[in-house]
Amino acid sequence: MFEFKKNRIFATGFESNEKTRNAMEERMLIANNIKRMREVSGFTQENVAGFLGIKRSAYANYEAGDREIPLSLMEKLADLYGCELFDLYTEDEVALAGMLVTAFRVDSLSPEDMAQVAAFKRIVKNSLKMDKLLGR
Repeated sequence: MFEFKKNRIFATGFESNEKTRNAMEERMLIANNIKRMREVSGFTQENVAGFLGIKRSAYANYEAGDREIPLSLMEKLADLYGCELFDLYTEDEVALAGMLVTAFRVDSLSPEDMAQVAAFKRIVKNSLKMDKLLGR
């Protein structure tokens, strides 16, 4: 869109369009990563939605990139998948492969079981961070 003022043309709206495009790309990147982690872990959308305390249809919208996933739910997913929150934003295949190391397939987990898995992975993740910080 262009705006005419005193014989000058100003571009308007381009910055807004770029921000919107970047937000959509980011949302799709996260969507692809959470779907990939879910599939590798052998979870259904219903399993993950139950763990998050939301409806399956809401989770499906996050995984499809149709809706932006709230930070609080992303934090829970990072714990469930044993990765750092920022790892959900990565396009790096090596980093993604590292995230998949902690993935394991288990059938018939309840939301409570998944909460226990997430708590354990959070402990392991924090222990590894401490070892790294202490130079071990």
